[in-house]
Amino acid sequence: MLLATSVAPAVWATTYLVTSELLPPDRPFLAGAIRALPAGLLLVAVTRQLPHGAWWWRSLVLGSLNIGGFFALLFVAAYRLPGGVASAVGALQPLIVALLAVVVLGQRLTARTLVAAVLGVVGVSLLVLRGETDLDAVGVVAAAGAAVSMSVGVILAKRWVSPASSLATTGWQLTAGGLVLLPLALVVEGLPSHLTGENVAGYAYLALVGSVLGYALWFRGLRALPPTDVTFLGLLNPVVATVLGWAVLDQRLTALQLLGGGIVLASLVLAQLRPRKAAPEGPEASGRPEEPRAAQASGAQGDAQRPQVAETPEEPDLTRRRDRASPS
Repeated sequence: MLLATSVAPAVWATTYLVTSELLPPDRPFLAGAIRALPAGLLLVAVTRQLPHGAWWWRSLVLGSLNIGGFFALLFVAAYRLPGGVASAVGALQPLIVALLAVVVLGQRLTARTLVAAVLGVVGVSLLVLRGETDLDAVGVVAAAGAAVSMSVGVILAKRWVSPASSLATTGWQLTAGGLVLLPLALVVEGLPSHLTGENVAGYAYLALVGSVLGYALWFRGLRALPPTDVTFLGLLNPVVATVLGWAVLDQRLTALQLLGGGIVLASLVLAQLRPRKAAPEGPEASGRPEEPRAAQASGAQGDAQRPQVAETPEEPDLTRRRDRASPS
């Protein structure tokens, strides 16, 4: 389950490459709306399940947090901040989720999780930052808001267990998030005058692979796994994006980037470790049920009172000899 869930952030890492190479420029909200709304409607049509009762407004809340609000704030941060800063701020998400899990879900915050979260921030910073010092306050707030938005969405998605299938719930959230983004795209950006074949292919990839596949795996894993474990997998996003930039766009990797990638992977491994349980002692270790002490004591007392008869191989011969000696 953990391996399947990790496919989601790896797929999302290709968004940067597809956006820069295939999509029209300066249309981030439109890209988010097209990525979410058609994918959500497709999943609703396939599952043939609609929300019931409280799940109408819950789907709107979760879709706004995990999809609509997250996409909008993330794109604002990407446009106003230097390269990599938004990713470095987003690396705080595992720590935010871990703290929220303590408050909302009653989970215990361990030192292992804290160390892994700090390592994740350090590793992503080494991986993506390029030494820029001019930071835009609005961009930083937007990046932090995106991390908080999805963190709250993850915790609420874990707390609110849907009676429908995970695939249907994913469709509800994508549809709601797309409906939140669509007015922004139309008012702020407008529609492009024309679309090329590459544009259509890029949008189709983001909707089908990035959303239908990616979010279906993500929310499926979130339903079955602890939220902190799932959120740490998001650190794979900048790692895969950096590798793709090196392999496809011929970008150069520095020693610090390689070190940062190694630290991120170490934080992922540390986050998934679990303390080894002590081996059981006594009858539990052998798998045999323990006899009651009273039964053991009575059994031992009965054995002590029962006369012991020694059975030897010579006993039948002695009996035959006595029979021969007795008169007939």
